[in-house]
Amino acid sequence: MSSATETARLIETYYATFNAGDREAMLALLTEDVVHDINQGASEVGRETFRAFLQRMDRSYREEVTELAVMTHPDGSRAAAEFYILGTYLQTDEGLPPATGQTYRLRVGAFFDIREGRVARVTNYYNLEDWLRQVGA
Repeated sequence: MSSATETARLIETYYATFNAGDREAMLALLTEDVVHDINQGASEVGRETFRAFLQRMDRSYREEVTELAVMTHPDGSRAAAEFYILGTYLQTDEGLPPATGQTYRLRVGAFFDIREGRVARVTNYYNLEDWLRQVGA
């Protein structure tokens, strides 16, 4: 198990690589069998499935994490993060309103399971209705 300090550092690095657009470094922080619980959607399993998710997201959105706060379980096995995502809706995502370059700012919560120093589960939550309002749906 990781310590709480190591886990906090892992989550901070996860978001730093996200902000830097370094998807390979981000994926390297995940277990091969990572579980990704998508906001108000399905759970997906596996690093390669997560890669495909990131590719789809990168086509439709440009996002940056700001105001990151990380909380950890004392034994380092779990973590939570709260932050704001600043984004631009670049290309229409299937089943969502048309993209015209709208910008948005959302409060997000994320929850993590940590195994052997890597992210084994990430669950993201945000207010979809707020996002839809912000992009003019």
